[in-house]
Amino acid sequence: MSLQDLTRGAILSMVETIDPTFAITNPVVQVLSIKKIVATSANPAAGDRYRIIISDGIHYAQAMLGSQKRSMVESGEVDKNSVIRVLQFATNPVQNRRIIILLNFEVVSPPTLERLGSPKNVDEALTVKSENGSASSPAPGGALKSENGGLARPTVPAASSKPFQSRPAGSSFSAGLPIYPIEGLSPYQNKWTIKARVTSKSDIRHWSNARGEGKLFSVNLLDESGEIKATGFNDAVDKFFPLLQENKVYLISKAKVNIAKKQFSNLQNEYEITFESHSEIEECHDASDVPEVKYEFVPIDQLESVEPNQTCDVIGVLDSYGELSEIISKASQKPVAKRELSLVDQSSRSVRLTLWGKSAESFPNNAGVDEKPVIAFKGVKVGDFGGRSLSMFSSSTMIINPDIAEAHGLRGWYDNDGVHSEFKPYTNAGMAGGGGALAGSNLQERRTIAQVKDQNLGMTEKPDFFNIRATVVYIKQDNLSYTACPSENCNKKVTEEGEGAWRCEKCDRTYPAPEHRYILSANVADATGQLWLSGFNDTGSLIIGMTAGELEEKKNQSESEYSAVLHKAANRMYLFNCRAKQDTFNDTTRVRYTISKASPVDFAKAGMELVEAIKAYM
Repeated sequence: MSLQDLTRGAILSMVETIDPTFAITNPVVQVLSIKKIVATSANPAAGDRYRIIISDGIHYAQAMLGSQKRSMVESGEVDKNSVIRVLQFATNPVQNRRIIILLNFEVVSPPTLERLGSPKNVDEALTVKSENGSASSPAPGGALKSENGGLARPTVPAASSKPFQSRPAGSSFSAGLPIYPIEGLSPYQNKWTIKARVTSKSDIRHWSNARGEGKLFSVNLLDESGEIKATGFNDAVDKFFPLLQENKVYLISKAKVNIAKKQFSNLQNEYEITFESHSEIEECHDASDVPEVKYEFVPIDQLESVEPNQTCDVIGVLDSYGELSEIISKASQKPVAKRELSLVDQSSRSVRLTLWGKSAESFPNNAGVDEKPVIAFKGVKVGDFGGRSLSMFSSSTMIINPDIAEAHGLRGWYDNDGVHSEFKPYTNAGMAGGGGALAGSNLQERRTIAQVKDQNLGMTEKPDFFNIRATVVYIKQDNLSYTACPSENCNKKVTEEGEGAWRCEKCDRTYPAPEHRYILSANVADATGQLWLSGFNDTGSLIIGMTAGELEEKKNQSESEYSAVLHKAANRMYLFNCRAKQDTFNDTTRVRYTISKASPVDFAKAGMELVEAIKAYM
């Protein structure tokens, strides 16, 4: 491999070509260096990236490696001084510079002994051209002006290895506008069009807060370069929600690209799209160059290799399913439907998977449950209680009997061998009561006190939720209640201004008497340790057995009777649903464990849970 084998002048053309419709076709360049950019703690899901420097023997320029090509560096297939042929790229302006993004390439030659030629920084050449006013620009008729004023031959688009086809006349999109790859999008671009398949679509969700009310929906979009999430708010919901359908392909333009909010997405993309009122979306019937949904299936027996709270793709045969039940959402305090499935595959293992909301309600009607269908799940959350369990959430997708090779293979195996097999469930993941989960047990979030501490729950920026079965050991008597405003939905503390006068600053009113409300602080214990829990009025009334006002009256009458009530309230076992969150007071940070719900232990149900756990171990 020699200097003559490189496409000389390619780097300058790639960097300065603003419209990627005009670019050199499949240039051959050399990789001068590779630097790993470690994912930040704020955005770990984006994964590590690689910054490289490429050269055509005359100039060199910085480039970023597309995430879909990271494996070529990590496997050693591409190294310093390798020679590659660029098949697909895009350029992004960053701080007055244009950075090349390599989306697809192939290795032409293994690393040479040294760099080819004596390339110089392309930025210097761009500066000189700018000062001389001789920068290249598109010429009439689609040709590119060369440095000597002649016309270079028209070439294929930079963002695709296939020639770009203009859209039919009358299209709402500008004819001739190049198709950008999803991987090449960034907040620094204004004009782009992507051609992508909708792989999932959420329901319309409503919100209400201090700033007002609104609604939103989201879709995941896929092309051959990668995936990205797109969200529409308010007017965009009315305009685009009926239009966008799962598994159809669309041309999308004039939307906004933002930094991705990773807490709301499981896609490995640093950016996301926001639909605006002027965004343009139209269905594209030529979908031959847009891939179907991409899966990276994890066999059921290998789920333990996936970190808890991460997402993965799973495919299995539906072995059984439970009855529809409800739980109270932690966020909205409203009932949410749930249903549990049991999936099996050739690994002879089974796993529990939970459906939520409309998916749970409609499940028996959209699946051939009597035929035990094959179901493919994309982006389900992995839980770690009792080994491993799975859960769908808003961005997950479920396809019943998909037309893919993995599903056909699984179907053939199950019909011939699997139907007669026995499957080992993950601990506590077995279906109870003929396929129905034990209602209200919420075993997936059950912890011992030792696990709560060992797993550092509450030590991150987000709160953690768990439940424990523990016995009340001690109730702190100091500041057990406070004087609250008696008006409905207020509960703010009131101050005494005189006999028979209690003032609430929020309501701007004075009341003849306050309402006493609990602010409980209790020490609880199980076989593994002790924990201090905080609770409020409803929890205090349940545990102590009387209202805070009644307890205050008893305290005023007799201190001994007051102490006897608190003593009697201890030494009882409860199921506590808890929230763990860091709290800073007087420059001291600690984790506060707050009770969101408490209920006495149903020992018959607890016994059945133990029976199911023993069966799972066996």
